[in-house]
Amino acid sequence: MHFTKMHGLGNDYLYVYGEVPENIVDLSVKYSDRHFGVGSDGMIFICHSDVADFKMRIFNADGSEAKMCGNGIRCVGKYVYDKGYTNKTSLLVDTLSGIKTLDLKVEDGKVKEVTVGMGEVKVEDDLTLDIDGTKITMVPVSVGNPHAVIFVENAEEEKITEIGPKIEHHEAFPEGVNVEFVSPIDDNKVRMRVWERGSGVTMACGTGACATAAASVARKRCTKDNEVKVVLDGGTLSIKVNDDNTVTMTGPAAIVCEGEIDENI
Repeated sequence: MHFTKMHGLGNDYLYVYGEVPENIVDLSVKYSDRHFGVGSDGMIFICHSDVADFKMRIFNADGSEAKMCGNGIRCVGKYVYDKGYTNKTSLLVDTLSGIKTLDLKVEDGKVKEVTVGMGEVKVEDDLTLDIDGTKITMVPVSVGNPHAVIFVENAEEEKITEIGPKIEHHEAFPEGVNVEFVSPIDDNKVRMRVWERGSGVTMACGTGACATAAASVARKRCTKDNEVKVVLDGGTLSIKVNDDNTVTMTGPAAIVCEGEIDENI
């Protein structure tokens, strides 16, 4: 099995062009391991689609399947264009959270940046949970997958490895949830750190950045007038929240290396 390791702002996956094998859970757990495997936040398969140009399936480092990954889908755009599977610079990609539109920015024959139409974002009423005796208020947001956005004074100081998993597995979120810790930097610019459902702390989360921007606009912390800059551990994403509650995300995608997986090893 040939793989290409790619990342969007440090949110890295092993990309495979082809159909998903039956033992995908074992494969994703084994090869995502950063000590005994290749090392990644999971595996992404680029498959045939009857309704779009390509189909994307995402498997987290724990083997669970995700509905959507913003950083991952940007890398899908770069993968199929750079490797010659398409010459289109506007693509439709089928995901478990619906069909997404990708606009590719190409320089010298290679994709440098991708803008993704992420669809409608739904921001719900505030939810307060008791976590080890502490009341924590969060904004539940759906970007095709579930998020809990928590506004804090300083995201750098939050103990996300302690709080994140407790919220991810809280009974209020029976299917689990991605948890974002967000603090202000400047007008329409925020700092975000993330605990991803099924993967733990990651360098970046595209859907999390969209959820963060949408929650920030809904709670009047940012405005719709300009793009919201979301600063993650791996870099910055630009998110535009539109009047119809759809969002677009713009950011880079990069190839790290190529390799072969021998399932007999």
